[in-house]
Amino acid sequence: MTADHQPTTAAAPSVWATAQSAPASQRKHRYTPESTAHPAKMLPAVAAHAIRHYTSPGDLVLDPMCGIGTTLVEALHAGRHALGVEYEPHWVHLARDNVALAHQAGVAHRGEVHAGDARQLRTLLPAAYARQATLAVTSPPYGPSVHGQVITTPNTKVQKFHHRYGNTLDRGNLANIGHHRLLAGFTRILTALGDFLAPGGHIAITVRPWREHSELIDLPAQIIACGQRAGLIPAERCVALLARATDTELIARGSFFQRDFIRKQRNAGLPLHLIAHEDVIIFRTPSAT
Repeated sequence: MTADHQPTTAAAPSVWATAQSAPASQRKHRYTPESTAHPAKMLPAVAAHAIRHYTSPGDLVLDPMCGIGTTLVEALHAGRHALGVEYEPHWVHLARDNVALAHQAGVAHRGEVHAGDARQLRTLLPAAYARQATLAVTSPPYGPSVHGQVITTPNTKVQKFHHRYGNTLDRGNLANIGHHRLLAGFTRILTALGDFLAPGGHIAITVRPWREHSELIDLPAQIIACGQRAGLIPAERCVALLARATDTELIARGSFFQRDFIRKQRNAGLPLHLIAHEDVIIFRTPSAT
């Protein structure tokens, strides 16, 4: 591995067309059916796009909060090695199942999922991985409750399920510790990531603004500040579309609860629009001197 890794592919464009096919189609045959239960899954095309543009075949890709293993699965299918960490035991199990599914499909590259708190990366991951990854792809949690899934039946209320990360009383979970402590914990994760990335390696973080009691929280800008405090260098700020792009329009792929929230806010006089993209914040580690 060179001291200042440069991927062989061209630089990534600033707008990523990552929702041309529906999320279910992107996951078909690559993820177990049980994977749909995760409340905040990354779009596979987002991870795949980052992997394609910031790594080369045979590189190591890392996700310190890997959930069901989306980053790992897409890395394996792209001919990269994959290394993940996940806190919640249930998702650890599913991530390992999805890695195994990739291997059953004939993928030969190495894929590992370690169980534990990403804030403890330095003790969780073997020292042999120090300075070995060329890319990390991840996303911070947005809080204990996310959109999840719904079922509706005649004459009954809408029932929401799979909308929480796990035990909301577990203070070890970043999703349960409050916004400011979440940012501090994420800074700690980014700092530790620097130990496992090659000089000049990249970190891609998917993040979007969110609302707390109707107040807009500029989480992308806060994540940039976290990365700078961790000693990382901001490199790009890209847009990953969550809508299908046609020649004339964007067709949003919002969930039931996203659409329901927008409708209620508009009825209350707040002219919101359906979110059609995520920010992708790209950092790089300092090059070797």
